[in-house]
Amino acid sequence: MSAEPTGKPKLNVILLAPRGFCAGVVRAIDAVEEALRIYGAPVYVRHEIVHNKYVVETLKAKGAVFVEELDEIPDTGQPVIFSAHGVPKSIPREAERRAIFAIDATCPLVTKVHREAEIHHKRGRLVLLVGHAGHPEVVGTIGQLPAGSIILVQTVADIETLEVADPGNLAYVTQTTLSIDDTRSMVEALTRRFPQIVGPHKQDICYATTNRQDAVKQVAPTVDALLVVGSSNSSNSQRLKEVAERSGCRLARLVLRAEDVEWDLFSNISTLAITAGASAPEVLVEEIMDAFAERFDLHVEEVSTANEGVFFPLPRELRREIA
Repeated sequence: MSAEPTGKPKLNVILLAPRGFCAGVVRAIDAVEEALRIYGAPVYVRHEIVHNKYVVETLKAKGAVFVEELDEIPDTGQPVIFSAHGVPKSIPREAERRAIFAIDATCPLVTKVHREAEIHHKRGRLVLLVGHAGHPEVVGTIGQLPAGSIILVQTVADIETLEVADPGNLAYVTQTTLSIDDTRSMVEALTRRFPQIVGPHKQDICYATTNRQDAVKQVAPTVDALLVVGSSNSSNSQRLKEVAERSGCRLARLVLRAEDVEWDLFSNISTLAITAGASAPEVLVEEIMDAFAERFDLHVEEVSTANEGVFFPLPRELRREIA
């Protein structure tokens, strides 16, 4: 690899766009910050507002208190915010029972999946949910319906072995942050096994997940390495790394901060692509870019594969206060 007079090797960096925050994440973070501004600290948040450690720590420093369950919150007039991933119906009911002032920051695209599941249930269909067990979004979606009304399927093998009482009366919904390709194979398996199954009017995979994966697919085969900026517990960030690997990138890594970069792996590359999961702030991309600039002579270009103009208004509880 040729070097400049500075002694630094050259590195071509492709910044993928769209990257980073989606409209649902912006709305959720803004909800916490507006609540802190209006009501003062502490503002309680059930579960991480979004899956990004940097974002969570930043909000903690401003006065947000993160809990996993409502019973960790003292009886107080301070607001409690539900995370962007959505919650089971039992959570708002418990908040109402305790007279907790709750603000629901569930992403509207997740709420769309909840409403679809409810409609299918009202029409007498058993609902199959394509998703990952234990993910808060999946827990929240399952919790929209009575026990036994929704079944989680995680793999094609799950579908092939699934036995249902009425195969002609099924519907499916999906977690919003999955890999498009994985979901396609799951839907194909569902429709093959259960030809009469009813799907969503519009796919459940969120626009931001789709756009970020499409950008990775386009660029991953052409670069020596690809970095996804995001947290390890972020589903959409994990899927970006997997998509890069499947698309032919030999070196794909998921990192939160510059300190997480395994520098020895990147010592002999000449082209690097960088993207960020939908819950990763741009400041972390800039931090990692600065760290590469200390070690390489960078030539940076941005490749954009879609324009995003999506905006979601704040939760209505906050809109009323601001009005």
